[in-house]
Amino acid sequence: MSGPPAPGLPLVTLAVHEALRAGVGAAVSDGRSRVECSLDLGRSTATVLVDEGGWSHAGRRFPWLVDCRDRTIYHWDGTAFAAVSRYRDALIKLVPTEWGPPTFEIDGIKMLPTAKVSPWEDARSKVALVRPKGKVVLDTCGGLGYFAAWCLAAGASRVLSFEKNPDVLWLRRLNPWSPEGSGAGPAGLELTLGDVTEAIHQLPAGLAGAILHDPPRFGIAGELYSQAFYDQLARVLRPGGRLFHYTGTPNRLTSGRDVPAEVAKRLRVAGFTTEPNADGVLAVRR
Repeated sequence: MSGPPAPGLPLVTLAVHEALRAGVGAAVSDGRSRVECSLDLGRSTATVLVDEGGWSHAGRRFPWLVDCRDRTIYHWDGTAFAAVSRYRDALIKLVPTEWGPPTFEIDGIKMLPTAKVSPWEDARSKVALVRPKGKVVLDTCGGLGYFAAWCLAAGASRVLSFEKNPDVLWLRRLNPWSPEGSGAGPAGLELTLGDVTEAIHQLPAGLAGAILHDPPRFGIAGELYSQAFYDQLARVLRPGGRLFHYTGTPNRLTSGRDVPAEVAKRLRVAGFTTEPNADGVLAVRR
């Protein structure tokens, strides 16, 4: 899936900034040179004119960043480049990856896998596990929206996505890989700012044909691993519906817990059959 750059770009990383600066040394007679790079985290390629004073793209002029740091994405806020990060109760930050699609961090804790696979492709493979075509999908922890995007691409009839942190939704609006990256959500996606542990009580029984549950780690959001919440997931999911629960692979020796085993046990109590699958648990409603 690709498309034109979204409004509010460009987005600049250290790698992009260095590529643009390197182009200055190859300037032609008018003091400018052309550099091919991406200004939307790998979704498209742009031709940029660079010179000693700055660079230009699509009729707009931009200055060189004075301090461009690694592991940071910068957006143009209308007057200057600013990091795509916010601090309220925690530091929420969009982080570049070698793959193009970014991940994000909360207080330095990475929220999406990136070591061996693109977070975009990782979402695609996990969405495939729940077979969303023609189904209503409950996306419990929306994050950057990669699950939702792939559910819609796979033919889900409706995606109900919840995200409780407004700063994460702000990241989504600036991320061209997110469903809201263009400033308008796609048809079929119903994104709600709210806590799914509260909102789920208002959802009808049997509404969903599939569920994707990608919570933060247990120590941050234990309520999303509780028996009471799993009972609600079972109520909302129709019999035969599939659920993928991301658990990660926490080190049992250092944590003293086998989180995937605990998750599977509680899901079985709630009415699911379970099996381990990669970095999570795949469950089917009995």
